Amino acid sequence: LSFSLFLSFSLSLSAADGLNCYTCSVGILGRCFFSSSQTCTGNNTSCFTATAAFNLSGAMNFYTSGCTLPTSCNSSSGSVLGVGYTVTQSCCTTNLCNGASSIQLPITAAIGAALLATTWSFM
Repeated sequence: LSFSLFLSFSLSLSAADGLNCYTCSVGILGRCFFSSSQTCTGNNTSCFTATAAFNLSGAMNFYTSGCTLPTSCNSSSGSVLGVGYTVTQSCCTTNLCNGASSIQLPITAAIGAALLATTWSFM
């Protein structure tokens, strides 16, 4: 009896802890520059990885990841300054399921790469 109470209590604690997801603030060329993990809160019960692809020859793709609503797990398209783009967001629902490659760069190199990618996408 005491074991079953302990097991029930342990399972309820782990369910209350929330889903853990990898986060990526800035990612280009298939790599994340600043990655960490976070515990999802509220209705954000899915981990996601998203790719934004611009409809320009030679344009770089941008990547991001984190926690999201399950209803946000799809693809969308639109345009910014007359340039078309497609955002593909894939989701999963187990701890740290949205893992991505990560590299460590000096902060100046990461900022330079992000600025270059942003400038390139608007050309």
